[in-house]
Amino acid sequence: MANQEQPNNPLHGYTLEQIVISLSDYYGWDGLAERIPVRCFMFDPTVKSSLKFLRRTPWARKKMEDLFVYTLEKYGAEDE
Repeated sequence: MANQEQPNNPLHGYTLEQIVISLSDYYGWDGLAERIPVRCFMFDPTVKSSLKFLRRTPWARKKMEDLFVYTLEKYGAEDE
């Protein structure tokens, strides 16, 4: 039902975990920390700690999602 209602949403079909893994693979944790300077990317970064922080911090999640959309548009999707 909600799946068909979001054809123009670039984040549709991606989980937050997929976004974090994709961006950490693409930019590395240091690259993410440069683009979004938060502790979970700067000090002992892990997917688990990042997800916990991003789920509780709407402004940081928005920045992460915006970076993901920008990266997809500029460099192409790495779907799979």
